[in-house]
Amino acid sequence: MLLRIFLALTWLVCAAAVIFLITLPISLQSHLIAGTFVVAIMIVLKAVGAGGVWRIISLCLGTAIVLRYAYWRTTSTLPPINELEDFIPGLLLYLAEMYSVFMLFLSLFVVARPLKEGQVAPPTKTFPMVDVFVPTYNEEASLLTSTLAAAQAMDYPKDRFNVWLLDDGGSDQKCNSNNAEESEAARERRAELQALCENMGARYLTRARNVHAKAGNLNNGLENSTGELVAVFDADHAPARDFLKATVGYFEHDPKLFLVQTPHFFINPDPVERNLRTFQVMPSENEMFYGIIQRGLDKWNAAFFCGSAAVLSRECLKVTNGFSGVSITEDCETALELHSRGYNSIYVDRPLIAGLQPATFASFIGQRTRWAQGMMQINMFRFPPLKRGLTIAQRLCYMSSTMFWLFPIARMIFLVAPFFYLFFGLEIFTASGPEFMAYTWTYILVNLMMQNYLYGYFRWPWISELYEFIQSVYLFPALISVMLNPRRPTFKVTSKNEDLQTAHISELGRPFYIIFALLLVGVGVTIWRVIAHPYEADVTLVVGAWNILNLIMAGCALGVVSERTDPRHSHRVNVQRRAEFLFGDQVVPATIEDVSYGGAKIRFGSAKRLQGLASGAIATIRFQPHGQEEMKELPLRVRTMTHEDGVFLGTQFMPGTAEHHRLIADLIFANSDQWTQFQRSRRRNPGILRGTFWFLGTAFWQTGRGLVYLVRAMRPRHAEAGATASSGH
Repeated sequence: MLLRIFLALTWLVCAAAVIFLITLPISLQSHLIAGTFVVAIMIVLKAVGAGGVWRIISLCLGTAIVLRYAYWRTTSTLPPINELEDFIPGLLLYLAEMYSVFMLFLSLFVVARPLKEGQVAPPTKTFPMVDVFVPTYNEEASLLTSTLAAAQAMDYPKDRFNVWLLDDGGSDQKCNSNNAEESEAARERRAELQALCENMGARYLTRARNVHAKAGNLNNGLENSTGELVAVFDADHAPARDFLKATVGYFEHDPKLFLVQTPHFFINPDPVERNLRTFQVMPSENEMFYGIIQRGLDKWNAAFFCGSAAVLSRECLKVTNGFSGVSITEDCETALELHSRGYNSIYVDRPLIAGLQPATFASFIGQRTRWAQGMMQINMFRFPPLKRGLTIAQRLCYMSSTMFWLFPIARMIFLVAPFFYLFFGLEIFTASGPEFMAYTWTYILVNLMMQNYLYGYFRWPWISELYEFIQSVYLFPALISVMLNPRRPTFKVTSKNEDLQTAHISELGRPFYIIFALLLVGVGVTIWRVIAHPYEADVTLVVGAWNILNLIMAGCALGVVSERTDPRHSHRVNVQRRAEFLFGDQVVPATIEDVSYGGAKIRFGSAKRLQGLASGAIATIRFQPHGQEEMKELPLRVRTMTHEDGVFLGTQFMPGTAEHHRLIADLIFANSDQWTQFQRSRRRNPGILRGTFWFLGTAFWQTGRGLVYLVRAMRPRHAEAGATASSGH
């Protein structure tokens, strides 16, 4: 008791000292010196790799600068309330900045000292019965085949788990639809998937009506199964062989454990990575969440269900009558309800599934719209800060997770704020150029330093800002819509495995070109204002620099919405598997070097024993599946042969049985270590300076590429217009 009192008094004294220092009136020069000193200390501590207490000290120093900036903005920069034309936009900008500061502090609480990586799962002794659910709505049978094959190949006693395909696209409601075309398609789908499940040894299940979307589909699975545990995989999430053994053991040690969540790893780039060509060299956007944030949430028993790649306790789910379906993000909502009832969760920081991301920008925005609207529904229907049963730490964690999705509102304010001054001459903050530079730029630099300290190996400088910018244009109206009508949003399945046969500007790309043009006009207005009003040049140059920063971001966004071609129907994964290539009477040693669900690239030492092999030839590859001693054979067709540091065959698989599909799944998905190795190969921290120069170079290049795509898109129209004019003559 005395220790608690002592700690409380210590915190009060420290808080009082911090408040005193933050509010201490000092000159502009003194503040600039103090800010520079803090930045220098943070750089030194980061350079020497200081961790532990020194990491916390560095973050505390940065926090002091951020708080001093917030105090300055609050007390010295707001326009007079009696000048509404200045005060209203000024207040909106201030609120957007305070939201960013608040979210920074929530992030610090969550991830300042996350749990360590690479925890080892306890061994599974009793092998509880597991029902593996694969919910589907409109995914193709070929995609479902790979997921079912990988799920059935998991290293777990075969009589202790069942794989269920939960089909919402072939429900009675759809099969009996008044729309004849829809009804026929649903019946054909049901028959096709029933045959697929029978062939693969899985269980097919549909339901009468499509109510409560994915949550209702999963609950129907619960009603028709009896396993102690439930594993959930999205239709495009294929598990590694060791998924169950790496997760199930945790439930034996905690009767109140309702969830073991694992990361979502993706074998294909999202549209930003694909169009900017960063997939092989830079950590993916989701790695910041799964690599740092979920570990931070796990420390406070607040890691939540992410809809897939997880195992849940049936007994715990009974408490909430299954998966919650009030919002369209049933995963986070279900976890919130169970955490509030005193149940626990665990996050296993190891990729154990491989999935697909949306390939096109339009699908990407559709997915993020659902996430944003669902999180807002949770805020409005459940409101985590006042949710009874949660600990204070859990309340803060759920606030961080749900309120993050308000970022489009703040981002749009940051985008248009310079226009108020440049175009209309409104004073949205009352400060001189030197004051703005001294306070704002030290704040921005410290903010960048803190982000780099927290997420450096998982998120490069300015990438978060780019992702938020490209989403905000469409998520802003989506958020306003759900705030006006919380029950309006409906669950929409994200399109996956899309083909990109031609290069083109995304159908959602037009607003970004308009924004870019307006920002470019803003640059011209900045120059004009400096010449016409030289006595305001200091403020004009500061606001103009802000506008240019927005212009750089918008230019990079032009590259994001300029869709590159990607004709491949399936994505290749690098592997190294010894094999034997059977062709005629020949048995040739070979190495399988990369593989997709459609085929593989096979390397040979020489071409001597491949004489007579031609394109179109039928052959067989023989290899040893994981966990088996017997070699298995997989038929294939030769597509291409190249000679480059060896002999390479491009081949196409020709699966004819369920066993063949399992062998393909073994080649692609069985080894979870390959996902970890790939992630680690991209995790390097370029630092703020190099990262900023890299981003500027990327933005410059992508701006040019986006404008080239625009010119190409306009050419056919001009040509068509010219042809029409000629024919008119």
